[in-house]
Amino acid sequence: MNFIFVSPNFPVRYFKWVEALRDHGVTVLGIGDSPYYDVHPRLKEALKEYYFVQDLGDKKAMVKACQYFQDKYGPIDFIESDNEWWLEGDAYLREKFNVKTGFWPKDMEHIKAKSAMKKYFEQGGAKTMRYLVVNGPEDKAKAEKFQKEVGWPVFVKPNVGVGASDSYALHNSKEFDAFFKKTLPEPYIMEEYVDGFIVSFDGICDSHSDVVFCTTDHFMTPIATVVNDLTDYYYYNNPFSLPFHDIDQKAFEKVGRAVVKAFGIKQRFFHIEFFVLNKDKEGLAKKGDFVALECNMRPAGGYTPDLINYANSVSCYQIYADVVCYDENRQDMAKTKYYAFAPARRDGIKYAHTEQEILNKYANAICMYGRYPAHMAAAMGDLYYYARFENYEEGMAFDAYVRERGVGNNPFSKKA
Repeated sequence: MNFIFVSPNFPVRYFKWVEALRDHGVTVLGIGDSPYYDVHPRLKEALKEYYFVQDLGDKKAMVKACQYFQDKYGPIDFIESDNEWWLEGDAYLREKFNVKTGFWPKDMEHIKAKSAMKKYFEQGGAKTMRYLVVNGPEDKAKAEKFQKEVGWPVFVKPNVGVGASDSYALHNSKEFDAFFKKTLPEPYIMEEYVDGFIVSFDGICDSHSDVVFCTTDHFMTPIATVVNDLTDYYYYNNPFSLPFHDIDQKAFEKVGRAVVKAFGIKQRFFHIEFFVLNKDKEGLAKKGDFVALECNMRPAGGYTPDLINYANSVSCYQIYADVVCYDENRQDMAKTKYYAFAPARRDGIKYAHTEQEILNKYANAICMYGRYPAHMAAAMGDLYYYARFENYEEGMAFDAYVRERGVGNNPFSKKA
């Protein structure tokens, strides 16, 4: 089997996906925009061959690279980046080389545009927020009517985009007017504001859109707040076999699986985000209900796949390789499950406890720790500490200890 991995060099830990595929006997061929001497040693070892291009968005160069691999190794079975930035490029190459294990260009709108996702979420039984797509000042009148319908604030973000970049709330007429005075670089989606936190349905599905592995990540501070305010925060992974403390887990899993089917996701990792309401929202949902946010055709960001592994006592990298090769999950899913917590610290904030104190106190629980790369810091924090626990309360205590403020800072708050 020939698998072309686009951008295997970024994010840097993507070599783990390549290693798992190689260990399953797959010929993994990389196309990346880093010179070979900059490629991670483990990636070099796992790849059969690496092809350097100056720009992964250059279609002509990408076709040339794929043609080279096809001429040398035979028909291509998979073309995949597992990266939101290159979804359209992956689709273009699949169609060009008649690779049917993945989305083609005709599928792009419903997996890239947040407005188009609403239909498929609803088909899966999920509630969705009311919205309006705006292109600029010419849509202000429509937006004013929409705002009166849903109230203040309203939330705006690019209709097609990755992460929380340029996502924020408009709280009043002054901010609303300022937004419509500028020329928008692309269409934006305006949605009713939801006071809540994010829980994601993460996992891997087979070629029939049946989920073969799933779990949940709970982000208690909205990522837009983390990015815009540069605050510290925590999130945690909660396997479905352990009690939930925020939502109806049976209903959540049922909807999650149905949404995967509705979107037609096949043989890939998914990261599907939902808002859980902190209070009732008239015309939408009740406190504790979950409402669809967006569907990402990739693993969750940062080092979350590793957090998932620690919580579920599995390797999601190996599960993915199983699905690619055998269209099923062949891993042992009966191992002990844990709550895996990932608090993060910010440089410039004085904390009550040193890193060494954290490592000493939680030596038996910590799975990994370190510093996030600079390009991830805005969304993830600067320093991370991953640890797993048999019960939820121990995990919450760990987060409180890691992020407890020192003298001269505001005291630790669960809302921080």
